[in-house]
Amino acid sequence: MIHLFTFKDLNIVTDTESGAVHVVSGTVYDMLSAAEHKKDRPFCVDASTQREAKEEIEELVREGLLFSEPVPEELVSPELREPVIKAMCLHIAHDCNMRCAYCFAGTGEYSGERSLLPAETGRNAIDFLLEHSGTRRNLEIDFFGGEPLMNFGVVRDLVRYGRERERELGKHIRFTLTTNGLLLDDENSAFINEHMDNVILSIDGRPEVNDRVRRTVAGGGTYEHIIGKLRRFVKAREKAGKLYYVRGTYTAYNKDFAEDVAHLASLGFGNVSVEPVVTSAEEDFALTEADIPELCAEYDRLADLMIEREKSGAPLSFFHFNIDLSQGPCVFKRAAGCGAGTEYVAVAANGDLYPCHQFVGEPAYLLGNVNAGNFENRLFDTFNTAHIFSKPACRDCWAKYWCSGGCHANAVHMNGDILRPHELVCALERKRLECAIGLAALAQM
Repeated sequence: MIHLFTFKDLNIVTDTESGAVHVVSGTVYDMLSAAEHKKDRPFCVDASTQREAKEEIEELVREGLLFSEPVPEELVSPELREPVIKAMCLHIAHDCNMRCAYCFAGTGEYSGERSLLPAETGRNAIDFLLEHSGTRRNLEIDFFGGEPLMNFGVVRDLVRYGRERERELGKHIRFTLTTNGLLLDDENSAFINEHMDNVILSIDGRPEVNDRVRRTVAGGGTYEHIIGKLRRFVKAREKAGKLYYVRGTYTAYNKDFAEDVAHLASLGFGNVSVEPVVTSAEEDFALTEADIPELCAEYDRLADLMIEREKSGAPLSFFHFNIDLSQGPCVFKRAAGCGAGTEYVAVAANGDLYPCHQFVGEPAYLLGNVNAGNFENRLFDTFNTAHIFSKPACRDCWAKYWCSGGCHANAVHMNGDILRPHELVCALERKRLECAIGLAALAQM
C-alpha cells in the first residue's frame, strides 16, 4: 500500500509496510498515482523521462521500499505480548481548582466524590506497578488529576518512595506531571524541575480563547492567573535542559487554532501541543466531521508558521508534527497502540484500578484496587486484541503504523465499540502525519 500527497513543492510517496518515504519527480508521482488508481493516462513528458521514472519505480520495488509486502500478522501481532505493566497514570487529586467546559473528568471528580490521594494509597500504587512490571527496568508514572498540585505534599512523598523502591529492585521510574499551573510557585517549581522527566502545562492559547472554556471555580478567566507562572516555570526548566510541553485543546470556538500556537510561541514556549476536543455533538463547542476540511487547512497554516519560524531562527516544536523518518515505524509497537489495558493502567484517588485515565469512574472498566490488593486483569484480552489488524477501518489505512489505531477511549465513548476508531480524529491524524512527513522531508532538502 502506498500513499501520495503534495507538500509545498514536494511530491511525496509513503510505503505503508516498510515505512519508507520518498520525495519523487512529477513524472514518478503521476505514474504511481495512475498505478494506484488503476488508470491509464497520457504523460506530457518525453519517452526518455518516462523510461527513467519507470526504472526508478522498479528499483524501489526491488529494494522493498515501494509496494512492499506486509509482514505476516501472526509474527507481529500484539496478542503475543505478556500481561506486563510498565506505565501508570496516578490520580493525585480527584478535585480541581478550575472548571473547564470540556473536561472529561467532570470538574475533576470523575463523577464521584472530590478527594485527594492518600500517601499510603500512592505507595501501594507504586508497589503495584513494580510488582507487575516483570523484567522491565524502565517504568513511568504520570502524576495526574484533577489538579495534582492541590496534593503536592503527596507528590513529594511518592517521588522519594519511588526512588527508594527502584534502587531496591534495580528499576528506573520516569516521573511526569500534568498541571494547570494555578498553584505553581518557586518551591514546587524547583522540586518539579529537579525530579520530573516531563511536565505538561495546560493552556489553550490566546486569552479570549483560553478564558472562554478554562475558568476558575468562581467563574472568571484563568489566563492572567497562570501565564506569568507558566513563563517563569518554563524559563527555569529550559535552563535545566528538561522536557516540557504546553498543551491546549481546540474546539469549535477556535478552529483557527494555528493562531493559538502562534500566540504561545510568541511568549517563548518552544514546545507546544494542541489537541482537538472529543465530545458529544450536542455540545456547542464540539467539532464534527463537517469541520474536517477547515481543520486540515489550519494544519497547513500551522506548517507554514513552523517553516517561517525555522527560517527566522526561532524554531518551534509542535508535538503532532514530530516524527522520526530514519527508523520507520516499529511494526510490533505501532500495531499495539498506547498500551491502555495491557501495559498501562490508571489508579484513582481511592486506589481503584482502570485500563486508562479516560475510563476512571466507569464501573464496567473497574479492575481492582491497590489498597485491597485485588487485581483482576479481566479486560486484558479486550484491549490486547484491539489493534490495527482487528479494526476494519485501520486495515486499509496508509497511516495505520504511525497512528496505531487511535484512542480506545475515544472509540468506546464516541462509537460504542473499541474496534471502531473515531473518524474525526482519524482524519486529523492523517493530515497531521502528512504535515509532519512533509516538514521532515523539507528539512532534509
